[in-house]
Amino acid sequence: MQRPCLEVADIFREHGPAWREAQRGHLSLAQLKVMSAITQCRTAALGGHVLRCEACGTEQVSYNSCRNRHCPKCQSSAAQRWLDARQADLLPVEYYHVVFTLPAPIADIAYTNKAAVYGLLFDMAAEVLQTIAMDPKHLGARIGATLVLHTWGSALTHHPHVHGIVPGGGLAPDGTTWLACRPGFFLPVRVLSRLFRRRFLEELLRLHQAGRLKFFGEHASLVDAAEFRAWLAPLRRIEWVVYAKRPFAGPQAVLAYLSRYTHRVAISNRRLVAMDDHGVHLRWKDYRAKGRTRYKTMTLSPQEFMRRFLLHVLPGGFHRIRHYGLLANGSRRADLAKVRQALQVEPKPAAQDAVALATPSPVFVCRHCAGPMQVVQTFLRAQTCLRAETIRGPPTS
Repeated sequence: MQRPCLEVADIFREHGPAWREAQRGHLSLAQLKVMSAITQCRTAALGGHVLRCEACGTEQVSYNSCRNRHCPKCQSSAAQRWLDARQADLLPVEYYHVVFTLPAPIADIAYTNKAAVYGLLFDMAAEVLQTIAMDPKHLGARIGATLVLHTWGSALTHHPHVHGIVPGGGLAPDGTTWLACRPGFFLPVRVLSRLFRRRFLEELLRLHQAGRLKFFGEHASLVDAAEFRAWLAPLRRIEWVVYAKRPFAGPQAVLAYLSRYTHRVAISNRRLVAMDDHGVHLRWKDYRAKGRTRYKTMTLSPQEFMRRFLLHVLPGGFHRIRHYGLLANGSRRADLAKVRQALQVEPKPAAQDAVALATPSPVFVCRHCAGPMQVVQTFLRAQTCLRAETIRGPPTS
């Protein structure tokens, strides 16, 4: 694959040191680590290995990846490994795509309360889907869902929302019958939206009462319980954006979609156009426009680009892909076995798995002849890296 002309790493290398100094004390350790990882990714700083093609003898130097989940260059292989693990979970039913979005005022306080508010977004979206699906007036079945968190809009602004991938049906209360949704229709969006709004605000208030929310700047007054309740009041009257798209065109289309969404970062290197004296030029999609006019190019200063990119650094250990209901990790195997039995679908034969394991595809492939490549030499990370570029702990000053 051809290297993009401009990468996020290039912007961090050229403008990052001066900007970090100017922002001293205002960037979190997690943000500093992301900058360091992206800057060093696939460079001699992280070490690497020499590959030799068994077929044509071509040698190639390959540097190690940072494997940071915010790095645009490290996500394609991670996504592929995740998708391979999900192949066995696919069912021969319609799949639906549902999106739950937080209104702007809550997105504002979410930035300083990421773990609490993002976690609540996951839990309430999953609870609402399962509650409405279990209602006999709608489906009357236990469903499964995979939810993926995105925190950005196309212009890198802070826009937290979750994408839900949901099989179009579920197990009846007896646990042996599959109840399918009406063709082309999952659950009523208006009902989902109203319940999501009510339940999210109820739980957000509980977080505030438990002292688990922090407020700064223009929101500092929300520490007071009465102020917070008054601030919540208008949010009970506006419409919250929840929408469902048309069903996917078969299980393989679900995998194609997941490969684009599960391990996506705030911006891919492909969307970067150029960097010059005017700033960083990038492509973005204006969802308010129609047709081809949706696709536009904007220019940001390097400092503003880095600020927006780092808005989307997640708290350490926070899971951005979660499974619920029939797809929950603890009971997925047993629940999917019940679903396949109800659908009268045979699981993948174990023999096929054994063959696949016996003949693995090569890890490294020659770009000239597509032959397998072997590691013939390895070298450690550079010993001359600047201490500022290998952040391991809080700054000393």
